[in-house]
Amino acid sequence: MKIEYEKNAKAIYEKSFSIVHNEADLERFNDQEAIVATRIAHACGMPDITKQLQFTSSAVSDGIAAILRGAPIICDCNMVKVGVSIIDDFPKNKLLCFLNDPEVKNIAKTRKTTRSAAQVELWHKYIDGAVVVIGNAPTALFRLIEKIRDDGFNPALVLGFPVGFVGAKESKTLLNVFNPSIQHITLLGRLGGSAIAAAGCNALLKLARKHHGHE
Repeated sequence: MKIEYEKNAKAIYEKSFSIVHNEADLERFNDQEAIVATRIAHACGMPDITKQLQFTSSAVSDGIAAILRGAPIICDCNMVKVGVSIIDDFPKNKLLCFLNDPEVKNIAKTRKTTRSAAQVELWHKYIDGAVVVIGNAPTALFRLIEKIRDDGFNPALVLGFPVGFVGAKESKTLLNVFNPSIQHITLLGRLGGSAIAAAGCNALLKLARKHHGHE
């Protein structure tokens, strides 16, 4: 029996995004937000997910501006870092993840917290004006919010997409309560993950690349 399926990459790409545009709720977004939302829906195959997406007023524009001025992109886990693929046109932008830094284990032990939260202590040299992409651990997002509140951390944009049953919903709700003090993009509820977080970051990079005249 012959198995029939679409093999043309261009056709698959175009049809996929056509389906997202037809099925997703994009009307409440501006043009740039809709591009980011479309990429996120495409990454997880769930057009309905856009109903839970939240953007602060200048989240996308501030993220693009940060990328164009060479800001670092800080990821909470290596799965997010590997997923941020559209980076070659921005050699000044460092793509960072501190989860496996040798200091993290000791910090976690001392503070009796997760390694994901402990790594946030090492972000202080890079955080001001940075783009932060969290796609795994709610504890990393909670700790970042604490550092913004208590220690003056000042990222340009937070992409908050931790996933799971313990703390994910609560950490993203807390991030959204800070609106508009922290410019952010987040997905309310339990859903999230590295692929979604990376897709959101890649969408911003594509918009910045277009703004910079690469497309």
